[in-house]
Amino acid sequence: MATSIGVFGRRHAPRNVGGSSGLRVAMVAPPWSEVPPKGYGGIEAMLSDLVGGLMGLGHEVTLIGAGRTTTKATFLRTYRRAPSERIGETMPEVLHTAIAARLLSQLDADIVHDHTLAGPLTALGRPAPTVVTCHGPVDGELGEYYRTMGDRISLVSISLAQRTYAPDLNWVGQVYNAVDTRTFPYRERKEDWVLWIGRFAGDKGAHLAIDAARAAGRRIVLAGKLVEPAEFAYFDEHVRPRLGPDARYEGEANIVRKRQLMAAARCLLFPITWQEPFGLVMIEAMACGTPVVALGLGSVPEVVVDGVTGFVRRFPHELPAAIEAVDVLRPSDSRTHVERDFDVMSMATGYERVYREVVARTGIPVK
Repeated sequence: MATSIGVFGRRHAPRNVGGSSGLRVAMVAPPWSEVPPKGYGGIEAMLSDLVGGLMGLGHEVTLIGAGRTTTKATFLRTYRRAPSERIGETMPEVLHTAIAARLLSQLDADIVHDHTLAGPLTALGRPAPTVVTCHGPVDGELGEYYRTMGDRISLVSISLAQRTYAPDLNWVGQVYNAVDTRTFPYRERKEDWVLWIGRFAGDKGAHLAIDAARAAGRRIVLAGKLVEPAEFAYFDEHVRPRLGPDARYEGEANIVRKRQLMAAARCLLFPITWQEPFGLVMIEAMACGTPVVALGLGSVPEVVVDGVTGFVRRFPHELPAAIEAVDVLRPSDSRTHVERDFDVMSMATGYERVYREVVARTGIPVK
């Protein structure tokens, strides 16, 4: 059941940061999982870290989402419980957007940061400018969707590769996703099996991961989201027949179990077959000191340093040799790479710059 009554957390007065006043940021999350998520939920995990980072910089954040949150932001709730089992349906997103629009109309926000699909449609009806992070592909119909809205919304990419497929959109910045490395256990000594974590979709390559691990003579553990009908169809046709003593499906790992698996695995396999804008699971694994063996599509060459934090290959048949070669890599290099290039505060300051630039263009004074 949806509601717009729930308000949680405390309002934090903005402080001066570098001589500038803090901003009032309204952050709109997708409706499908809580922030942070209990299990699978890359956007929601990123949002949790971003909210914390922005508040650490002195900004006042109001989070609009479903269920509950453990962030310290003021929280406005659309659904009492996140409708995770209905992901893929239209109405939960539409209702979430309608309630969020009403809540936003009651807020005195300097900027709205929207992470939903339908939410940007409401941008024209409010004075505060809207920044949209594009978490998915921007070609095809999605690209046309953003293109139609023109400069009513300001778009942020999550990788340079993502922007190449629609360079004409109203891009105002590029900010990599990030993780709080303090929440990921670093482990120097690894076990002899490999790991795949993700959503069971064909372009995520779980079947390729099993084939590569088996060809390398390594056991593989798969832990992923299996909820939507299309995911079950793919799993039943391509994954289930490949399971066996050396290929085990563990179910969807919660945040604790995911970290345990990532820290222990010999490497993470990321054999995507599409132009993935950003794979959060890659930096999560590297934060644990675990290298990534991946196919070099989308953002992969930007995220994985080939020969240092993992191996980037062109073809699936090259993956087994790469799995065996990870012995030459130092786990500390993967951890350092994430701390240096994918740190939460780097993400927060990146968005802070975007917010200030977008607000400055409107000419509306920040209160």
